[in-house]
Amino acid sequence: MLARLEPVFARLDREPERPAHLQTPRMSRHRVVLLCATLAFYLAIVVAVLTTSWLVRLDWQIMFFRPYEQWPQIHAFLDYLVVLGQRGPTAVMVAAWLGWRSWRQHTLRPLIALGVALLLLNITVGSVKLGLGRLGPHYATQIGSAELFAGGDIFPSGHTANAVVTWGILAYLASTTVTRRVLSILSGVLSLSVGATTVYLGTHWVSDVLLGWTAGLLIMLALPWFEPLIARSEAYVFELREQWRRRLEEGRVSEPVAAALTPLLSAGGKWRPTRAGGAGTAPVAAAQAAPGHSPALRPAAHAHPASRPHLIRSERTPVTPAGSRRPAHTERAAARSARPATGG
Repeated sequence: MLARLEPVFARLDREPERPAHLQTPRMSRHRVVLLCATLAFYLAIVVAVLTTSWLVRLDWQIMFFRPYEQWPQIHAFLDYLVVLGQRGPTAVMVAAWLGWRSWRQHTLRPLIALGVALLLLNITVGSVKLGLGRLGPHYATQIGSAELFAGGDIFPSGHTANAVVTWGILAYLASTTVTRRVLSILSGVLSLSVGATTVYLGTHWVSDVLLGWTAGLLIMLALPWFEPLIARSEAYVFELREQWRRRLEEGRVSEPVAAALTPLLSAGGKWRPTRAGGAGTAPVAAAQAAPGHSPALRPAAHAHPASRPHLIRSERTPVTPAGSRRPAHTERAAARSARPATGG
């Protein structure tokens, strides 16, 4: 697995090919002002829903209008359009594009930026969803109520916020200023279209869509604050790569040693305690094959007692009796001796 990833990291070692004039987005004064204004609008929507103001009445009026019954001919098309706001399909499509960008520009920043943005989206939007617990239009129980703290999870709209973040990250990572502006407009229109589609289908209130769009915009405006984290994460990934590379190199260096020990181990070499001290261990076959082998280091199991002389093979008592093991057949021998010899 590590060997297959080596060409990928080797390409990423090259210098980035981003345009030299393109700077990493920073938290400028203009961006901070937009962030504060968007945050104020976010809080205003939450307060309007908590106090059951005119915004909640508008939610109910549109719910009773039932847009899906007024324009049923576009229902099939909007069923496909709303997929552009779902987390799974959009994340896969955008990650594939940013993965190609990472390969092309020799940097992991696009993919890490997408991961950080989605993580912020899950934390911020998910916590508000669970905290307020608002029910959707199809599950409303009391007319005119905000349907808060009832165990729901639709406020703010996750489809809308996900569309803002997922498609907005393409504009955030654009290579040129013109491309960034065009993609920002397209992502804004697309996210509002997805939100309006959820209202048409009756799965979200109007206030859900407004808050979801604002929540996604807050994440995109605050993302430059996380650029140092993105840079450290990229450096950490490359540091892990270097550690893997060193381990691979150490494994290649130890291959000759393993190749030298393999014949000895396959020949039956065993690990036995040595006579010197009795605590160390050494392979018997390797110890006997080593040059200048000292008898003092020979294993105790192979030492001969001093009381018995060492006999050579010819002096040892044969284990089997000498001569043929076949029994003698006297009658066959007598008949063979009595047979007359015939001439050729």
